[in-house]
Amino acid sequence: MLYLIGLGLGDATDITVKGLQTVRKCSRVYLEAYTSMLTVGKEALEEYYGKELILADRDLVEQEADEILKDAKETDIAFLVVGDPFGATTHSDLVLRAVHAGISYRVIHNASIMNAIGCCGLQLYNFGETVSVVFWTDTWKPESFYDKICKNRSAGLHTLCLLDLKVKEQSVENMMRGKKIYEPPRFMSVSQAANQMVQIVQRRREQGEELGGVTEDTVCVGVARLGADDQKICTATLGQLVSCDLGAPLHSLVVTGKLHPLEVDMLRLNAQPDALRHLSMEDGS
Repeated sequence: MLYLIGLGLGDATDITVKGLQTVRKCSRVYLEAYTSMLTVGKEALEEYYGKELILADRDLVEQEADEILKDAKETDIAFLVVGDPFGATTHSDLVLRAVHAGISYRVIHNASIMNAIGCCGLQLYNFGETVSVVFWTDTWKPESFYDKICKNRSAGLHTLCLLDLKVKEQSVENMMRGKKIYEPPRFMSVSQAANQMVQIVQRRREQGEELGGVTEDTVCVGVARLGADDQKICTATLGQLVSCDLGAPLHSLVVTGKLHPLEVDMLRLNAQPDALRHLSMEDGS
């Protein structure tokens, strides 16, 4: 049997009882290590679970999945995912490979950013399409995520923005030369994401393009290390978040849509002074 087990969002203890019992009975346990991360490392997980973990990077999961599924018809294999197992499409691919190989599978769910983001005060059923914000380079500065946010906002919906992380990534030069040299890990901050959005707003404004209702004054919510003891939530304008330091990763950003009065009251709990003024404008107070 192949087990896909969600680990939750905080540390080693966030695994469910069912998940922990399953991990301890499996002969091989893989830890997916590139779509997200906990606040503790592999060693802390191994100590708590009482099992040795095999790190599964992108290459192993996407190109050598047969290695993970090896012997899964005869023994139990666990594949651990930070958050919930289906938070990334890669894991759906692993399930399909297992089914095509005649291997049974089970999923043990857990909390993920997709539902835990409700703690910021916004109601989950008022969210639209989730978007990913990627690191810009000198030659590649995509803006499609901004257009999707504007589309959500025009429908009155909030947008959860998942921020880029680079783990075990090669530079273009090393990739072209076939060198297995990896760049240091990088994690996009709320400040970096907000800065990229503000740059889009400023460029479009200068060129007379439509802004789609998202500007420097749009009320947003930055969150960091959601689910951990030191999580941070900051309600502020998009412009304010450019200079907001929420500390260590992982970060996420929410761009608000039409706000319900109850959402406004909840957002005020973690709001910066200038954001309070914009929230007052939202509910007419």
